[in-house]
Amino acid sequence: MPSCVPSSPLPAWPFLGSEAVASGRLKKHHLRARFCAIFPDVYVPAGVEPSLLQRAVGAWLWSRRRGVIAGAAAASVHGARWIPDDEPIEMVWSNARPPAGIVTRRDALCEDEVVRVAGLPVTTPERTAFDIGRLTRGDKGVARLDALGNATRFGADSVLRLATRHAGSPGVPRLRAALELHDRGAESPRETWLRLLLIRNGYPRPRTQIPVVDDYGRPRYYLDMGWEGAMVAVEYDGDHHRERAAFGNDIIRAEFIERRRWRRVRVVAGHRPAEILDRVARAWAAGVRSDRRIG
Repeated sequence: MPSCVPSSPLPAWPFLGSEAVASGRLKKHHLRARFCAIFPDVYVPAGVEPSLLQRAVGAWLWSRRRGVIAGAAAASVHGARWIPDDEPIEMVWSNARPPAGIVTRRDALCEDEVVRVAGLPVTTPERTAFDIGRLTRGDKGVARLDALGNATRFGADSVLRLATRHAGSPGVPRLRAALELHDRGAESPRETWLRLLLIRNGYPRPRTQIPVVDDYGRPRYYLDMGWEGAMVAVEYDGDHHRERAAFGNDIIRAEFIERRRWRRVRVVAGHRPAEILDRVARAWAAGVRSDRRIG
């Protein structure tokens, strides 16, 4: 999904129906006929499927502009990709009975942990990472941290300082473990999955976004992940490689990378972990044999 960072003031909708009627902008029957509620008293035009950003704005309006958008919704506002539009909107606010589609938390939130994006109050990237890392279980939490880091370049040390500040918060050990595995070079959840598969099967932690340079030392392409010492790269190919233009460019890219003596393992949806690991092992073995011949 594209970045949700707004470059202009918040959209004209969602809006509070009671405010629109009280101001005379809409009659009650027009409100009922032309708009539908996504949250209590929060309306969008009938037939429109609101984006995650619009739903976040709606949740904030539902709180009577007192809540702070947090979690995955805040990450999306900061530009993180791969967060679905129907993700529940997390919000730091004291109301314990939110409507469907909104999750509220009564967390301690310091003033320097909130920033406004086009007027919408959201947790800062560091505080957003703190919440995602401690409250999102499993590899999904690592993938969400990767996406947020790719968009904002938040600092792990700053997040750990928040963990010290909020030492009594639940999930801090989970946060620390997720930050250990986090890598902002991942450009999709599947790249995160692939990196974790390699690490958990005994490979050294791969470097991400490795530049492949031309004869003048200028980066021409970047490899998803790999090991420069072994000259082995592992890449996840998404659906965009099926497009004709992208496929043609990929042939040129592959030839250039091969000339630079990289052994590349390409992974697509449907490849089984055992198959991937076997292919990576053979690429490493080929590199060892090649080094012996050179020696």
